[in-house]
Amino acid sequence: MVESVAEHTVAARLTWPEAGSRAAAGAILAVPIGATEQHGPHLPLSTDTDIAVALCARLAESRSDVLVAPAIPYGASGEHAGFAGTLSIGQAALELLIIELCRSATDTFDRIVLVNGHGGNLEPLRKAEALLRTESRDVRVFMPRYPGDPHAGRAETSMQLALRPDVVRTELAVAGDTRPLAELLPLLRAGGVRAVSANGVLGDPTGANADEGTALLTQLTTDLHEQIRLWWPVASPKGSLT
Repeated sequence: MVESVAEHTVAARLTWPEAGSRAAAGAILAVPIGATEQHGPHLPLSTDTDIAVALCARLAESRSDVLVAPAIPYGASGEHAGFAGTLSIGQAALELLIIELCRSATDTFDRIVLVNGHGGNLEPLRKAEALLRTESRDVRVFMPRYPGDPHAGRAETSMQLALRPDVVRTELAVAGDTRPLAELLPLLRAGGVRAVSANGVLGDPTGANADEGTALLTQLTTDLHEQIRLWWPVASPKGSLT
């Protein structure tokens, strides 16, 4: 089933007075940060964005003080160059985009959480976060962490099966380079994913299933909810995380 954001939690569908009212009441703006990049022959280019949006949607359903901004579907995906469909804006552009977006957003909202779905975005997001916080803007980055394959493997495939099974080509899901990430990192830095995996997969998606994906998404949502609680303990949850 496709993960959807409830109408009342979508920031872009509010009028400006409604947005102002929610902000005055202490709303947190959650911004999904994704990527448009290859995820092997079996997953869509939108996978990282889909996961980031799903986490924000689930957070908004569990907390009445969260609004979800439109997703940013482009990121720093240079390591996936050479695979058709990858659209990368690079680290410098992403950092600047986040800085300017959050400067604008903090004119309205006091608290911004950037929910990141792509590991290659983390460095520019951290740099943007550091600069924004020197400007006394309350901006935080959340990066989901989970065990398993680094890219387009069992974990991401399972999550997509839980979110959007209709876009997963399970018959095309085959293993790529299954070496540990620590072993692959020097090669990835030197030549990108193309240098180590002809099909773009780092890991083995075979055996992925929706039940595993649901459990993993629930755990990541719990992690996000707990991190928000630690950052901003004054707000309270309105429901369960299931």
